[in-house]
Amino acid sequence: MESGPAIFAGMAFTLFGAGLLLWTGARTLHRSPVVHGVSPAAALTFATSFGAAFVILGVWCFGRI
Repeated sequence: MESGPAIFAGMAFTLFGAGLLLWTGARTLHRSPVVHGVSPAAALTFATSFGAAFVILGVWCFGRI
């Protein structure tokens, strides 16, 4: 019974993190701004770190099953 919320949270965090990393990578490869009005290095750093953090959090949720 308790594995249902862990699976849902793990999927949500992992999909969001992977999507954020994929989107950031695509924007960077096309040399488009990741965030408008922010320096490109700062935007890339924050987006990549938050994407990786969400993927790690999702994997941690799956480990709690």
